Amino acid sequence: MTRAITKRLTIVAALAGLLAAPGLAAAADYKIMAPAAPGGGWDQTARSMQTAMQDEKIAGSVQVINVPGAGGTIGLAQFANQSKGDATSLIVAGYVMVGAILTNKSAVTLDAITPIARLTGEYEALVVPAASPIKTMQDLVDKLKADPGSVSWAGGSAGGTDHIAAGLIAKAVGVDPTKVNYIAFSGGGEALAAILGGQVTVGISGYGEFESQVQAGALRLIGVTSAEPLPGVDAPTLKQAGVDVVVQNWRMVAAAPGITDEQRAAIVADIEKMAKSKTWQDTLKTKGWQDTFLAGPEFEKQLADDQAATATILKDIGLVQ
Repeated sequence: MTRAITKRLTIVAALAGLLAAPGLAAAADYKIMAPAAPGGGWDQTARSMQTAMQDEKIAGSVQVINVPGAGGTIGLAQFANQSKGDATSLIVAGYVMVGAILTNKSAVTLDAITPIARLTGEYEALVVPAASPIKTMQDLVDKLKADPGSVSWAGGSAGGTDHIAAGLIAKAVGVDPTKVNYIAFSGGGEALAAILGGQVTVGISGYGEFESQVQAGALRLIGVTSAEPLPGVDAPTLKQAGVDVVVQNWRMVAAAPGITDEQRAAIVADIEKMAKSKTWQDTLKTKGWQDTFLAGPEFEKQLADDQAATATILKDIGLVQ
């Protein structure tokens, strides 16, 4: 073997060793399931993750897959059954799915997947079309008290955060929550079209889903479900409007069942890096999402506590027996 060939082989071997080193390992590829139609909060979260992970070079490529239906439980079942042991598969979930699992009597629960981290929190916003005779939260309450069935609410899936908030509002003003005329939509785009078209009385969802239409003057914001006024949001809290309700939606990311502890640790590291990145932090500000990042045993405890609390709330407002 000539000296030149030996030198080339040595260089190739050295490069191979460098590429195999932990600090220089190739970025992982991911598939993120948004278990809802395009346009809603889960879809926005998944696509924001896609952008951040790719722009920040945390992942080689990130694909988003939409599987809508039944408050995310159709996507959850598909993910749990088809992604076992696949460390490249992630799913976005959250408070909405906790309720949907109970109301849909889903055979597959969050116990079937691997929790990674809570990512965001978002308060609910109540909006009406700009041409609506309802100008304030008090107008809505008066109409609700006079005839609960005459107030149609457009929101996400049955048993989700939007539905829970509508039920809690009814209960807080002395209206039977089981009389709430709630119309569930599988995606934020469909709900928005119904609200803008005047097909429903009021829309309820995360503020970020309505922000552009509110700023454009197509929708009127009459209240938010935060405990304190939201910076930059021109609307009273429900408590300021005399309705004692505070609700915050949250969203999480989970991995497939059956992955190893090492694979889980690698995913947690990637998600934590994403959550701290400038791209993600800028997205939170743009979307009006609160940074509620939480991982590890603390998140698992919060998830268990929220599942128990949600079961109680859904029974109180008549959505679960």
